[in-house]
Amino acid sequence: MDQAAHGSVHLVDHCSHHGGHGRARRAVCARYGIGGISPSDRATFDPAAYSLSGFFLAQLAVGVLGVLTITSEYQTGSVRATFAATPQRQAVLAAKAVVVGVVTALIGTASAFAAFLVGQAVLADQEGLQAHLGDPGVLRSVVGAGLYLAVLGLLAVGLGTLIRSTVGATAVVVGLVFVLPGIVGALPSSWDEAVTPYLPSDAGQALIGRTKFAPQGLHLLSPWMGFAVVCAYAAAALAAAAVLLRRRDA
Repeated sequence: MDQAAHGSVHLVDHCSHHGGHGRARRAVCARYGIGGISPSDRATFDPAAYSLSGFFLAQLAVGVLGVLTITSEYQTGSVRATFAATPQRQAVLAAKAVVVGVVTALIGTASAFAAFLVGQAVLADQEGLQAHLGDPGVLRSVVGAGLYLAVLGLLAVGLGTLIRSTVGATAVVVGLVFVLPGIVGALPSSWDEAVTPYLPSDAGQALIGRTKFAPQGLHLLSPWMGFAVVCAYAAAALAAAAVLLRRRDA
């Protein structure tokens, strides 16, 4: 039996056994072929990014957190007392943004490291599929997940300040991150390819890598270009929020 055939049998065996890890392995095998991973799939499979696929749902939690940081005060009316105590409204916005950014970056990065370690433990017995933190781009991918979530939280703070409604701002965040990519994906392919990489979630995915939620064939920006695009969204939302805070009543 040649090496490729032996590797395929070894993969099938691990897809069928070993308890809880076996279930996770079977999921990978189901995605990339139960009889083994083809050379083309192996070439595009990013084990580090695949382990971080949970960031897709984490976006919702971070977005809601960022929105609630400011809209909860508008809903209860306590924002008036906050602005009375701190007349410099931009300072209030800056303080909230710093808290959200730091907390989200720390928790997001810690969660990303945990997800990476668990994911690589699942892939440990799959020859050639496991990644290590010292491998090129892996540490950037893990830390990038935390950075992306932090900047997404800042974007949500800006949108919450602009809209001042928890429901409305949350709907905008969900639409921007989850719904808009699907709408753009329905456009003609030339438009889709031109617009999709610059959407917030896809630009963030460029920093993290090709997770299981990245459509096959999707063109991603370079990692740090993608991060710059996400930062631009957040900066624009916060700048607009700072201007409107000064011009309108609480």
